[in-house]
Amino acid sequence: MTRAQLLEFKEILRSQSEQRKPDKQTSKLLFYLFTSTRGGFTRLRIIMLLLKQSYNTHQLALELQLDYKAVQHHMKVLEKNNMILKIGERYGAIFHLSTFLEVNIGALGMAIDKLDRKMNQKKVYL
Repeated sequence: MTRAQLLEFKEILRSQSEQRKPDKQTSKLLFYLFTSTRGGFTRLRIIMLLLKQSYNTHQLALELQLDYKAVQHHMKVLEKNNMILKIGERYGAIFHLSTFLEVNIGALGMAIDKLDRKMNQKKVYL
């Protein structure tokens, strides 16, 4: 992941959202999902793709150049946390952003800022 990608994601979100302050619990959830866990960047990439259009798991795997099972795992995490909605039950199920995430999309920009700071910190090992 590069800083340029993070800045691009932030600009996309800024153009999509109205500026309102998210509640504390929503911010905590977004920070946890996208900055505090190992798959945060991958989940962020999935959300950025779903901002443009709906995809099924196979299409996302091809677009992200990731293993199908890895994408499937991230989709389950996002669905469990009410970030995306699934239409259909089987292989061809289509995913799109949930209303909850669309309303709180501005808080995702704050999570991207935190991820950017986290990635640019120098790690010092003693």
